[in-house]
Amino acid sequence: MSKWKTYNSTKWQFLLFVVGRTIVVLSSIGLFCESSVAITEQHPINIAQLTQTNLPDASAAAEEAYKKGKQLYEQGTAESLLQAIEFFEKALSLYRQVGDRSSQAFTHGHLGKIYSDLGQQRKALENLNQALLLRRQLGDKKGETITLNNIGNVYSDLGEPQKALEYFQQALLLKRQMGDKAGEAITLNNIGNVYLNSGEPQKALDYFHQSLPLRQQVGDKPGEARTLNNIGFVYLNLGEKQKALDYFRQCLLLYQQIEDKLAESRTLNNIGTVYLDSGEKQKALDYFQRSLALKRQIGDKIGEANTLNNIGFVYLNLGEKQKALDYFQQSLPLFQSVENKLGLAANLNNIGLVYLNSREQQKALDYFQKSLPLYQQAGNREGEAQTLYNIASVQRDRGNLNAALTQIKIVINIVEDQRTKIRSQELRTSYFATVQDYYQLYIDLLMQLHKQQPSQGYDALALQTSERARARSLLELLNEANTDIRQGIEPKLISQERNLQQQLDTLEKRRIQLLSGNHTAAQLQALETETEELLEQYQQLKAQIRATSPHYAALTQPQPLSLAEIQQQVLDEDTLLLEYSLGEKRSYLWAVTNKNITSYELPKRADIEAAVKKFRQEITTPYLSHSPSMDALSQLILSPVAQQLKKKRLAIVSDGALQYVPFTAVNTPNLPENSNYQPLLLNHEIITLPSASTVAILRREHKERKSASKTLVVLADPVFSSKDERLQGKIPVSRPLVAQSNLDSVNLTRAAKDSDINFERLRFTRQEAEQILALVPASQSKQAVDFTASRTTATSDELSQYRMVHFATHGILNSKHPELSGIVLSLFDELGRPQNGFLRLHDVFNLNLQAELVVLSACKTGLGEEVKGEGLVGLTRAFMYAGSPRVVVSLWSVDDQATSELMKTFYEKMLKTGLKPAAALRAAQIEIWRTQDYTAPYYWAAFTLQGEWK
Repeated sequence: MSKWKTYNSTKWQFLLFVVGRTIVVLSSIGLFCESSVAITEQHPINIAQLTQTNLPDASAAAEEAYKKGKQLYEQGTAESLLQAIEFFEKALSLYRQVGDRSSQAFTHGHLGKIYSDLGQQRKALENLNQALLLRRQLGDKKGETITLNNIGNVYSDLGEPQKALEYFQQALLLKRQMGDKAGEAITLNNIGNVYLNSGEPQKALDYFHQSLPLRQQVGDKPGEARTLNNIGFVYLNLGEKQKALDYFRQCLLLYQQIEDKLAESRTLNNIGTVYLDSGEKQKALDYFQRSLALKRQIGDKIGEANTLNNIGFVYLNLGEKQKALDYFQQSLPLFQSVENKLGLAANLNNIGLVYLNSREQQKALDYFQKSLPLYQQAGNREGEAQTLYNIASVQRDRGNLNAALTQIKIVINIVEDQRTKIRSQELRTSYFATVQDYYQLYIDLLMQLHKQQPSQGYDALALQTSERARARSLLELLNEANTDIRQGIEPKLISQERNLQQQLDTLEKRRIQLLSGNHTAAQLQALETETEELLEQYQQLKAQIRATSPHYAALTQPQPLSLAEIQQQVLDEDTLLLEYSLGEKRSYLWAVTNKNITSYELPKRADIEAAVKKFRQEITTPYLSHSPSMDALSQLILSPVAQQLKKKRLAIVSDGALQYVPFTAVNTPNLPENSNYQPLLLNHEIITLPSASTVAILRREHKERKSASKTLVVLADPVFSSKDERLQGKIPVSRPLVAQSNLDSVNLTRAAKDSDINFERLRFTRQEAEQILALVPASQSKQAVDFTASRTTATSDELSQYRMVHFATHGILNSKHPELSGIVLSLFDELGRPQNGFLRLHDVFNLNLQAELVVLSACKTGLGEEVKGEGLVGLTRAFMYAGSPRVVVSLWSVDDQATSELMKTFYEKMLKTGLKPAAALRAAQIEIWRTQDYTAPYYWAAFTLQGEWK
């Protein structure tokens, strides 16, 4: 055969993404298994001319047939593909006559590709295996890698991931030996695909990130777009919607630039999926409709099936069940026409959901049970878990509790296994948030069984499941807090980490310089994009450090405690654990002492959320000493357990909206009619916990630790403004110096803007500091006020000398960008020069404290990003990781003067009376409440102690 060239074609697959209980098909542009097929460059002839003419040269006739087959193949319609097969088979017969094995290999390869595109995967394999045998006989290494890749694609389509991996790994080895960077990128991408389809997103991400720079290095724009899209898929699967959207948009731009309508249509589908998961149904529908129009225009039947499925889901979400069913049933025959288990499984699952929503439970169950084996055969654990969850939901609603329990146990085992495969803490947390419904159903089933069989211990298992469902990342962070996971890893990784930190600092300098002068929105956006990319690299590197650290590998993954372990390791005679779990149909409360457990069914989540919202509105009003909302919330969440409260210490593990409730201010339940307001703290010391299991690990980590040598350090009354009187007479500095010196000023401004904070001087914090420090000998304390209430002081090793660390300043909660949350310290030094005064969340994680108590006497320091399964991710866990087993924080913006009085009394109770922190805080709050000026809970109830109470 004459003059050959190699071109890359694409092999589409399906990625299934769970939204609620419905499975969306992420249109195949992202899940690329790519293949290479050799083709010729000759002029086509008419088939009648070929078959009727007795050409003496069979080789020429074969090439003409091959050429015509290739021309028909490139038309891409189902009819032209079938005609192409006829020509290729004719060419193959002629090549055999003349003994041209090389051309036979090429023709078998192309036939394999066509049969695969038609969904006839077994025929595809027959041809590709013939091609592979011939290429190996001929020593054609390049052709061998092409065919290995194509065979891997087919096994991937057939849902046989291990076989697919075997062939891709063989191809990868050969491509690396040949120095074929473009081919290596394709195969790395394909391997990532297999891992993603098999439910191993971390491995998938690793391979996609190896593929992407190779794509960029060889200038492969279409390939770069595919891999960007695949990375977007991983993030969407792990609950990182914004990151997914960013990658899909980059991908869309590339496809529009190269005018690839097919790829563009599928990327539009994927963007629609992100909006769907974000609850923006109309935006999702708009993108799906744009995608569908393009797909129909270019005749992309499989892509059409995907998008029809997704439009059906939107209508199901909108409550239009018949419309949803119409779209699902339009896509079903398209999915059935190809041998792709995943797309068909998703579609069957979704039809089942329509029937479930229509209360046709048996029909729903039938469709779920058709879907399940397809997922299992394809090795897709995520789809299997989702469908088993749906089956369990039906069984529960039909009263078949034991059958449902069997299914949901398998689901939880899958989730726990999948979770451990994700190295990145951030991605592990976001993934866990996406599967919380599974744990809620498990808890509900156990508690319904407990109602039927109260002596079988189902309530204890439900409590243990509640512990498994919450604060797991925190548990793991605390477990590694005293381990240097960087010890023993490759020096180059440490160097890369340091380099990335320096690059991030440099970007902050550039940002400040930009904002100090004239700039455009486009310049700022470009800088923001660069920062996001660097932050992502930084997260990936941290995950790699964990993966290669011998110290991290040696750590045993901490397991949440059972009932017996909670009773033995956490509770004492005087403490009652109240653990809440809020559910869609009903909520639960477990009351646990060191000897027994009692459980209660509470109203559904929505009812409790409404009561909390009203309570928060009223309790943060300075003039309200008492309101009906305090009684109403008490009735909902405490009345059932009132008889058990007595005068015990209450260790409260909240859930959902209850995390924003200061239980100290809730009215005592079941008071006699016409009784005055009696806040719960009158009879109870109250501690809040992320989970009961965290207390055990905090105790274990601090059991052998040597106590710090000094008592108290206070950072208070920082300098925030250039107009502050403490800066009067200081020499002003030039604008460029301002820009260079305060690396975090922009982050500070952005965080403040998002948090609605005005950095005014907190005059009473000076008085607060002086009154507290007066309780401690000068040799045992340190006062850092004015310019020394600085980030330099906060991050110095000197802080590790003190048992108590007190911050009296502004705090910032940033729920949009949690990494920007933190504490604001002095923004100027004693010479009037601006300085970095923002102690961010990651700065706190890097502190090394020996403190027994950290007090954040600032606004909203107990809040953070609310993450399902983790709770409020913010400063509390950062200071616990840094070394303090207990932290006092606030739940709203506090009054400066009242807080000063409260803190003075709090420290008096600890340092003069000898009370432990939890008891001292309660005593101080009662004393302030009884002060005429501060009767309203707004003044005293914001502060809560989190962590250890002993």
